[in-house]
Amino acid sequence: MSNQIKNQSQILQKMGIEQLNPMQNEAIDAIGESKEILILSPTGTGKTLAFLLPLIQRLDPLLSVTQLLIIVPARELAIQIEQVIRDMGTGYKVNAVYGGRSGSKEKIELTHAPAILVGTPGRIADHIRRDRITLSGIKSLVIDEFDKSLEIGFEKEMKEIVGSLYALDRKILTSATHKEEVPGFLKFGDPVKLDYLNTKSQILDLSWVHSTQNTLDTLLNLLETLGEKRGIIFCNFKDTLDGVSEFLDENNVEHTCFFGGMEQIERERSLIQFRNYSHRTLLATDLAARGIDIPGLDYIVHYEMPTRQEEFTHRNGRTARMNTNGSAICIKGKNDKIPEYARGIKTKEIIEGGKIPKNKWKTLFVSGGRRDKISKGDIAGLFIKKGELDSSELGVIELKTDCAFVAVSSSKAAELCNKLNNERLKKKKVRISTI
Repeated sequence: MSNQIKNQSQILQKMGIEQLNPMQNEAIDAIGESKEILILSPTGTGKTLAFLLPLIQRLDPLLSVTQLLIIVPARELAIQIEQVIRDMGTGYKVNAVYGGRSGSKEKIELTHAPAILVGTPGRIADHIRRDRITLSGIKSLVIDEFDKSLEIGFEKEMKEIVGSLYALDRKILTSATHKEEVPGFLKFGDPVKLDYLNTKSQILDLSWVHSTQNTLDTLLNLLETLGEKRGIIFCNFKDTLDGVSEFLDENNVEHTCFFGGMEQIERERSLIQFRNYSHRTLLATDLAARGIDIPGLDYIVHYEMPTRQEEFTHRNGRTARMNTNGSAICIKGKNDKIPEYARGIKTKEIIEGGKIPKNKWKTLFVSGGRRDKISKGDIAGLFIKKGELDSSELGVIELKTDCAFVAVSSSKAAELCNKLNNERLKKKKVRISTI
């Protein structure tokens, strides 16, 4: 027990977390003592860390097979969890597998089995069929956002995966909704149920803005009022999103987009730029309503109201998270009808704002990563020493397997590209460019 506490303490210290919340503490105890656990908690409350901390303690460092399998509904969530595990600095190998990237590349990665494998149902099932995953060592299974996987049609693959895991002794399901019953193929007997869905310590300011003009002009006025605040503008359809994006471009409003039709690499880069404050406005479809972790949002805007109350709730869950307040603003056009689920919400007037400020940060691409034995410290050293950058001008560094993304002061971005391009990081000469 003392060793477990020591390891957990080191992980939290490395991640800059002072203390866990009640849900996380209860989940850690439950996973340590029970074989079947259902965690119901809103998006952004730290479910990932809640199941990772105790399950990593159960890994055997002497085994060279996969021991923990985490199934997720979306590529972004797979990438996100993989990054969290790397940030924990446990020393265990982790890989993420998902559609939209090279299956042959994943085949090579799986040759040296990761202790922890994260992935989407379709891609995991495919690797199992091809005998690329040793199943005998997988003792722990997590199905994160399990209801979402069922909702988007992955039941067949999930049933196939679960049916093949004959050595399981821990099953954990997580969800941010009460909607779905636990499916029969999971063979849950009497699981420990942790329900934190109705525990609210944050305040959501929910309001309507009635547009007396073109809704695009109303949106622009609203963004002028919001100023430097960070948030997501939700649209129902890609065609609407394209029109809003074009309008924002015409009015010099910096933003980035996120929707299902984008190439995977573009979706990843869009989220990176939003997370590191290179863009404060994300224009998205409901793909961004769940399954991705973007901390610190001040607001969300419903440019179009969703057809279902469930999606309305999930969108609103992007703000007012983890003991912070936030706001959700619904735009009503002249001829729009207010959905039944949104009646009774107060109306607010838009206070005239000023010019929308430019973003203070810009993201640079670095063509070297973990595979080249490059660390965040190496990158920071290059930018501060050879790039002559003040530490206050260096923002978030996201390190990937074969590259890195660095937020720098917008005013220094072009200069840094010229100064540092083709410099060496460790033994690798790297290319540096804006994205």
